[in-house]
Amino acid sequence: MSKPSRWPLTADGIRFITPHVLVKRLQNHALAKGLFVTAMGYYPTASGHAMERKGHPDHILIYCTAGSGSLTMAGKTTEINSGDIFYLPAGSQHSYQASKELPWTLYWLHFDGTLANDFCQHINIVERKFTIGVQPRVIRVFDGISHLRHSSHNLAEFIQGGHQVQALLSYIALLVQQRKPSAINTFDTENLRAMMQEHIHSKLDLDSLAEAAKLSKYHFSKKFKQVTGESPISYFINMKMQRACYLLDSTPRSVKHVASELGYHDTYYFSRLFKKNIGMAPAIYRKAKL
Repeated sequence: MSKPSRWPLTADGIRFITPHVLVKRLQNHALAKGLFVTAMGYYPTASGHAMERKGHPDHILIYCTAGSGSLTMAGKTTEINSGDIFYLPAGSQHSYQASKELPWTLYWLHFDGTLANDFCQHINIVERKFTIGVQPRVIRVFDGISHLRHSSHNLAEFIQGGHQVQALLSYIALLVQQRKPSAINTFDTENLRAMMQEHIHSKLDLDSLAEAAKLSKYHFSKKFKQVTGESPISYFINMKMQRACYLLDSTPRSVKHVASELGYHDTYYFSRLFKKNIGMAPAIYRKAKL
């Protein structure tokens, strides 16, 4: 594992390194090997804090909650301020340091595992820095992980800590995706959802959606999938099937009636779509009372 800095801890500072023997156990445990904590810490008002690495074997996540500093990677220096989080993939050459005038307060985390590279790609912070603001939800996770230092090397607690890290990384990836310029400026997704909702009882084609977004069908389909993960028509069908679930759950209407209400005059075709989307036929869904 990579070594943390030797910044002299203050009374309320934290620096914890997972013992090598425990790391080996985590690497070989089915529930832990995906992602596990190798080190973590908290440096409040870290005057004089600085670190430089030419490479490191694990992944590093650093969250600035106050003050400022700078990060240098690939010859480019980026200013880090309160609310910024940066992710250093394994093997990256980098250096970072606290501001002399207003030294930062940092939570930091080193982790490794078979899923670490996948999470790096999933988060996809191009500049390695992303502004999420000072979020109590994120701070709570870091604080929770810090309690591992009191666990007496309990394997179960470290497994749970690794799952907390997975949840944290998933949340950060979601924030990154939601705030990408392509997801915000390309078109008004809320307006498109509203348009689909207006046509939930009838048909809606790709031409109409692309025209509303003021894009060609090709570019609209591509951008829509980047934002939602689905094609426009698949997204619309999924909305219809969720409405179908609501009608089957809350009304005594027949499957044929529900299909017709959603614009499907062929009940068999509707049932096939429903089963493909939900995983079971409409009649079975109703009986299952999920």
